[in-house]
Amino acid sequence: MAENKEEDVNLGANKYRETQPLGTAAQTDKDYKEPPPAPLFEPGELSSWSFYRAGIAEFMATFLFLYITILTVMGLKRSDSLCSSVGVQGVAWAFGGMIFALVYCTAGISGGHINPAVTFGLFLARKLSLTRAVFYIVMQCLGAICGAGVVKGFMVGPYERLKGGANFVSPGYTKGDGLGAEIIGTFVLVYTVFSATDAKRSARDSHVPILAPLPIGFAVFLVHLATIPITGTGINPARSLGAAIIYNKDEAWNDHWIFWVGPFIGAALAAVYHQIIIRAIPFKSSRS
Repeated sequence: MAENKEEDVNLGANKYRETQPLGTAAQTDKDYKEPPPAPLFEPGELSSWSFYRAGIAEFMATFLFLYITILTVMGLKRSDSLCSSVGVQGVAWAFGGMIFALVYCTAGISGGHINPAVTFGLFLARKLSLTRAVFYIVMQCLGAICGAGVVKGFMVGPYERLKGGANFVSPGYTKGDGLGAEIIGTFVLVYTVFSATDAKRSARDSHVPILAPLPIGFAVFLVHLATIPITGTGINPARSLGAAIIYNKDEAWNDHWIFWVGPFIGAALAAVYHQIIIRAIPFKSSRS
């Protein structure tokens, strides 16, 4: 009798895996297979219309992202009082809300990266080829430059006076502070992207792909709330580059390296953390 009870206990302890969230059916190996890593170079993509369509989608999404967000920043700085404008919270909502909308619109075409740091992180995790990653980053940067340029066209005079929405380390903070804020902020974003778009979760929980843009946009919102006072919040090298090129003053270029180095380090850390710690993919490969 005692042996039977012990068997029941062992069965109950091992019936559900540690990775299984409460309230879901038991995870089995039948509903998911680890996709193979993307090839480093995939020349065949260059002859595919879907490849260029995805690049155009990234260009348009980043263009619209800069257009809405930089205009919001300009409106905030133009007001005499924060109470008479959207305020810092409104700026954070503009960035987070636009990411939510644009990821939803473009996820099925390009994956909805809209950020070179996101593209870099996904490339390190072998989710896309180097060919596609470079193409995406180029199109994102071009879209950001055009978006910021249209904003300047609307307000030529105030644009220079209001510093064009460019990113730089605020007075009272060191460059190290700014770099740290960009690393951690981008880690939060890219880690959220990995978690929200995890194919294994999609196989288990059908609602995950539908809800993916929501946590990503919310992560952008929260990071902006935390780091706007420090750097104006970059966490997106294309956004920082577009604003810096159109504003084109020394103030924007002095700290510009922070808004590339920080996000790329944060994205790399997020990729390593998700692939090795959360998913343990190298260990699975060695066992197989």
